[in-house]
Amino acid sequence: MILTKEYIAVLDRFDFEVPPVGVKFLAKRPDKIKRLDRKMALCEMLKQAQGGRAFFADAANHTCEAGLYVLGQADISEPFASGEFGAGLKIFEAPRSASRLYLHIPKIGRGIVNYLAFSPLDKLGFEPDLLILLSSIHQTEIILRAMSYQSAKIWVSKFSPAIGCAWTYSYPFLTGELNYFNTGMGHGMKRRELFPENRQIVSIPFDLWPTLLQTLQEMPWVLPAFKPDGNEFVGQLMGKLGISPPERGK
Repeated sequence: MILTKEYIAVLDRFDFEVPPVGVKFLAKRPDKIKRLDRKMALCEMLKQAQGGRAFFADAANHTCEAGLYVLGQADISEPFASGEFGAGLKIFEAPRSASRLYLHIPKIGRGIVNYLAFSPLDKLGFEPDLLILLSSIHQTEIILRAMSYQSAKIWVSKFSPAIGCAWTYSYPFLTGELNYFNTGMGHGMKRRELFPENRQIVSIPFDLWPTLLQTLQEMPWVLPAFKPDGNEFVGQLMGKLGISPPERGK
């Protein structure tokens, strides 16, 4: 789905601290966007794009083995797979527990992604596979409520103590599920001090945009019960439906 001006206007209503970022998974090198001119971890690339840069990265741009692993561009080396590294960082008690992490990490198959393009929303020159937001709790609640507004779909957040990039990129791309998690929790992102704490990173795959963005245009962003006269509204609704309010103290 192409993000039209109409849909971009809906996202602009949120007034995010930093611009939403579109991400594209590519098998072939793109020809209308510049290659990243430095090396960094995959989680740092999101920060770069939030700062206003549009670029693509290949395997040579990565400094963190985890990013290459979740993108299917490299196998994980023995010190990581055995759990020695995770245990050495004191994230896990012992190698036996740290090695279990790789049973849960979603990983894209080899040869599917050779390049990864990033762009802030206002410079988007491609149709992205993911839209990644940095949002406040208030903004995240609106986004998640829009996701379940028509279907009552349950909100599910998936994350792990390390390799948070897997839950930002490969998990939503592979499953078609929206994912969100709190900043300040993942080891690599926290160690690199990439994002302010007490925010959410929300990663939305392309197949959810049509319904989500359309719903954001139609549903109330502030619920009647949350407004200054919210208690009165709830009371009137209960009376209309014949619901007796509970007695005080019960």
